Amino acid sequence: MGAIDAEVSDLLGKTLVEVTQHGDDVLFFATECGKEYRMYHYQNCCEDVHINDICGDLSDLIGHPLLMAEEVTSEEEPPEGDSDYSYTWTFYKFATIKGDVTIRWFGSSNGYYSESVDFELLEEEK
Repeated sequence: MGAIDAEVSDLLGKTLVEVTQHGDDVLFFATECGKEYRMYHYQNCCEDVHINDICGDLSDLIGHPLLMAEEVTSEEEPPEGDSDYSYTWTFYKFATIKGDVTIRWFGSSNGYYSESVDFELLEEEK
């Protein structure tokens, strides 16, 4: 299965039929139109990027068109006691008429590695 880079805003207006979480570093979003997206981070040696918190119920995103699908990042307020040099908080905000969900990712590294979250459209190879 191949993948192409996408933006979380690509989900705006789409209806999700399933959201699946695998551990603390992968989420899959399946749409009514048959597309599947993956939100994850490919880990390197000197970094840690993971889902820190999910505020809301992922099931509220199922069965209704997404009215909001956005990404916001911040490099402020690192957790106390962590010795890494670089921090990134990435917030993904989703909403339907049923409710809203914020997925908060936290990335830390020595400053030389990516702390970003990847979002991609999965495609079946032909």
